[in-house]
Amino acid sequence: MAVILKIMRSDEFQHYLGYAIENFANEQIKSGNWQQEGAIGKAAEEYKRLLPDGLNTDNNYLFTIRDGDVKVGMVWLAKKDDNRGFIYDINIWKGNQGKGYGKQAMKQIEIIAKEIGLKVIGLHVFGHNKVARGLYEQLGYIETNIKMEKSL
Repeated sequence: MAVILKIMRSDEFQHYLGYAIENFANEQIKSGNWQQEGAIGKAAEEYKRLLPDGLNTDNNYLFTIRDGDVKVGMVWLAKKDDNRGFIYDINIWKGNQGKGYGKQAMKQIEIIAKEIGLKVIGLHVFGHNKVARGLYEQLGYIETNIKMEKSL
């Protein structure tokens, strides 16, 4: 496995955006944050707010994760201030999950983060995503706050 991160091309971004909006809406619904009705619209608004200029939005770095010529996923890193970054999204496409691509991509994004002057990287993970939480813990990420709720 030779995982590399390549700057996302315009066509790859359009494909990702369609997937990401639907996926984000579904994750928000699954987490109990949003209702089904209107979720896609809310997700689209959030992506437009975060990436107003798409791939050309300042201080945002979107990469296609590749293993040789095969596209196995994507990762989005944003520079928040002088030394802090935030991973808004990392996805390993179906059929490629469970093969170590996520771990390798996270290591590569840390190298890139250092190159652009970041000292800290944050990320959000939904509580129900135990696989991702386990991966991040293995890589040295620590929980900085936890939101809990109970349905009545």
